[in-house]
Amino acid sequence: MNKEIVLIGRSNVGKSTLFTQLTGKKVRIGRRPGVTIRPTKVNIGKITYVDMPGYGYMKGLPKKIQDETKDFIVHYFEDNQPNITLAIEVIDASSFLEIVDRWELRDEIPLDLELFDFLHDLGLDVAVAANKMDRVSEPDKTLDLIAERLGLLAPWRQWIDQVAPICAKKREIKPLRRIIQSKT
Repeated sequence: MNKEIVLIGRSNVGKSTLFTQLTGKKVRIGRRPGVTIRPTKVNIGKITYVDMPGYGYMKGLPKKIQDETKDFIVHYFEDNQPNITLAIEVIDASSFLEIVDRWELRDEIPLDLELFDFLHDLGLDVAVAANKMDRVSEPDKTLDLIAERLGLLAPWRQWIDQVAPICAKKREIKPLRRIIQSKT
């Protein structure tokens, strides 16, 4: 059985665009959340890349389907943990801090942080693909704050084996490719 590299993250953070960049396989992408509702898999050599559905808000989909999708994601990682070489949590670096702050102001655990902890609790190697870096005005400062929110001490550059600043839409994904190469 092939080892898996699994892309996971909120809806509309660029998972499917990144998946296309990593695999060369075009997948359906959309402007609205919830386009990917089942995993897409592509085999490349001895690695299977998996594009998971997004979690969180899925515009236009009934709450029941959103809840089923979240349950599916959790069970997928639990059931496939032995085969997962790397879990890549894709975040939108331009909005991550604002979203986390909004959740914390409501005294709720932000989904992005909960997922990061969940993946680590399963014993998985986790990389964070900080996507949409082209929209970030102060990259190092933003990445330091993102790392801190994830429980990683700043400066972020000491975590280049786990944090990859990328822009999938512009095909700027070399930092993530380096992480993948080190894990496969």
